[in-house]
Amino acid sequence: MVLYGAGHVGRALVRALAPLPCRVTWVDSRPDMLPERTPENVEPRPSDDPAALAARLPAGRYHLVMTHSHPLDLAVCEALLRRGDFAWAGLIGSASKRARFERQLRAAGIAADRLARLVCPIGIEGIEGKAPAVIAASVAAQLLLAFEATAMRAARPVPSPARMAVP
Repeated sequence: MVLYGAGHVGRALVRALAPLPCRVTWVDSRPDMLPERTPENVEPRPSDDPAALAARLPAGRYHLVMTHSHPLDLAVCEALLRRGDFAWAGLIGSASKRARFERQLRAAGIAADRLARLVCPIGIEGIEGKAPAVIAASVAAQLLLAFEATAMRAARPVPSPARMAVP
């Protein structure tokens, strides 16, 4: 997965994901925000342009956008939604932030079906705490659900045309 943002919630999320079965590419435009020491499953990646990085990362990744800047969040989301080849994309924020971003992204030409794939607000419904560790635990659980759903879809057998034929 790719985590954009090394603020308080990003740091808490990296700690929450450390023992979990995932690899994290941790992106921030402020190199001094990425710590020198990170858990083994984390690769810090400073980037002058996180949106450009989002546009060129391999397909099929999980992305979580929580930078220090609303315009940067919007640029990263736009890059991801233009591609549309992600496994999951989440954005930290409220329902009003989502509505504002939807308006701006529609105006930028992003299709409704792509916008519908953006998860915002993030976290497990019913967990309302705003402390970074609470948000991180809730989002980590949500990511585990997304990982499991992807694994289940991949494990489903695809019917062959021969089996589908009716005699």
